[in-house]
Amino acid sequence: MNKIKLSFWQIWNMNVGFFGIQYSFGLQQSAVNPIYDFLGATPDEIPLLNLAGPVTGLLVQPIIGALSDKTWHPKFGRRKPYFFIGALLCSLCLLAFPYSSSLWMAAGLLWILDAGNNTAMEPYRAFVADKLNDDQQPLGFQMQSFFTGFGQTLANLSLFIFPLIFIGKTGSLPTWVYASFFLGAICSIGSIWWSMRTTSEIPPSEAEIAQMKTRKGGLWHPLVEIFLAIIEMPKVMWQLALVYLFQWYALFCYWQNSSKSIALSVWSATPKSNPEAYEKAVSWTGLVNGWYNIVTFLVAFLLVGYAKKYGAKYVHAACLFIAAIGFLAFPHIENKNVLFFAITGFGIGWASMMGIPYLMIVSNIPKERYGVYMGIINMMIVIPMIFQNLTFGYILKHFLDNDPRNAITFAGVFLLIGGVFTLFIKSKKQVTV
Repeated sequence: MNKIKLSFWQIWNMNVGFFGIQYSFGLQQSAVNPIYDFLGATPDEIPLLNLAGPVTGLLVQPIIGALSDKTWHPKFGRRKPYFFIGALLCSLCLLAFPYSSSLWMAAGLLWILDAGNNTAMEPYRAFVADKLNDDQQPLGFQMQSFFTGFGQTLANLSLFIFPLIFIGKTGSLPTWVYASFFLGAICSIGSIWWSMRTTSEIPPSEAEIAQMKTRKGGLWHPLVEIFLAIIEMPKVMWQLALVYLFQWYALFCYWQNSSKSIALSVWSATPKSNPEAYEKAVSWTGLVNGWYNIVTFLVAFLLVGYAKKYGAKYVHAACLFIAAIGFLAFPHIENKNVLFFAITGFGIGWASMMGIPYLMIVSNIPKERYGVYMGIINMMIVIPMIFQNLTFGYILKHFLDNDPRNAITFAGVFLLIGGVFTLFIKSKKQVTV
C-alpha cells in the first residue's frame, strides 16, 4: 500500500506526543537521582535504585510492541491505545512521586513510572514507521529526536527555575520538586492527546486483518513472537546491539553521577558534607542538562541531511566521538559556566542517539514486525542499563574511588569504544542520497 506524503506540520503534529514522554524521561534522568540523594542514598547505591527503568523496559517494550503489531480497532487504532495508556500511567506516577517518604517508595514509583513510559515509547517509534514512506522516515525519526530535546530541556530547566520560585521544603523534599513533577504530569497526557487528536492511523488491509486474527495465540503469543523475531533478526541489529552495549552503559554512568560530579568539581561539596551547596549543584545540573537538550533539538534536523549525504553510521559514529570528548573534559572543569561547552558535545550525540540508529535498521525489517522489532531495539538499550546497574556500583566503589568525576571519565571512554564499533556496522540498505 502506498503511503501518502505528509506535510512538515502533519509530521510535527504526529510527534508532539513524544514531547510529554520525554519530559517524563528528562525528570528520570536529572531529578530522580537527586531525590534519592535527598532521601539518604550513598553513591554506590544509586545504580541499583535505578534498576527499575531498564528492567521494566526489558519486559514491557517488546511485549507491547508485539501486541501492537496484532492490534487494530476501527475507532482507537493500532498504536494509539498503547501510548494513551502509557501516558496516563506516567501522569499518575508523576503526581505521586514528590510524596515519596523513603528511598523504597521512590524506587517503587520509579518502576511504575518507567512501565508507563515504556508502554508509550516503542509503539510511538512503530507509529512513525507505519505512517511515513521511506523518504520521510528520516524526518519522522529526527522529529522525535527534536521533541526529545525539547521535552527534556523543559524538564531540566524546571530544575533550575523552580527552585528560584518555590523555596523551602514540603515534607522530606524541596518544594520545587512538586512543581516540576506536576508540570510533567500535565505535559505527558496533554501532548499525547494532541497527537491522537490530529493524526489518524493507516487502516490495515483486509488481508492484514485476517492475518492478525489467525496469528493471535493467547497469552504466550507475544513471547513466542519476540523469540522468533530475535532468531530471524537482521545482522545489522546484532551489530547495533554491540554499539548500544557501550553507548547506553556510558549514558547511565553520566545521568547517575552528573550532579555529584559538578558538586565536587565546582563547589567541592557532596550531598552529606554540604547539602546546601549540593542543592545548588543539582539546580545547575538542571541548567547544564537543559542546555544539552537545547543543542539536541537545534541540530536534530541538521543530522537528517548529513545522514542522507554521508550515511547514517558515519554520522552516528562522529556524534559519539564528539560526545565522548565532552564527557572526558566534563569532570575537570571548575568554572560552572564552562560546563556548557563540554556538554554541547553530548547534546550533538544525544540528537543522533534518538533518531539516527533507527535509520540503519528500519529498511531491513519487515513492516508487519515494526512493533516487535522496535521493542527488541529497546531490549538492546535496557540490557546494557541493567548490566550497568548491577555492576557499576562495585566498579565505582572499588576501582574509581567512589568518585563521581571518575564515573564521567569512564563514560567518555565507553562512548569512544561505541563510536569505533559503529564504523563496522554493515547494512544492506542505508539512508543515503
